Amino acid sequence: MIDHVHIRVADLAESIRFYDAVLATLEIEKTAEQGSTVEYGDFIVSAGDGPLSTHVHVGFRATDRKQVVAFHRTGIEAGFSDNWQPGLREHYGPGYYSAFLIDPDGHNVEAVFYG
Repeated sequence: MIDHVHIRVADLAESIRFYDAVLATLEIEKTAEQGSTVEYGDFIVSAGDGPLSTHVHVGFRATDRKQVVAFHRTGIEAGFSDNWQPGLREHYGPGYYSAFLIDPDGHNVEAVFYG
């Protein structure tokens, strides 16, 4: 359904620090970096020309609850903000286990496991 997601950020270096750290816990690695654009597979982060993205919520799939916890812990230990600690969110669906962090531009970034 979705081919890719691309967000524009204010501080590329700080966004790379965030996404490198938390996405590594989900086994999502940087696949390309050129100039002011970085790719993590189908998730693209760039800085430069154009308006900044606002009010983005992106969820990344985890393979188990341990990855969700590691995602959250890694982000917090790196100094980023919590937006919801790891836990079951059955109001989203049966077995929905997730955690949320705020990236350097205020975007809501989630790791989710469908147990």
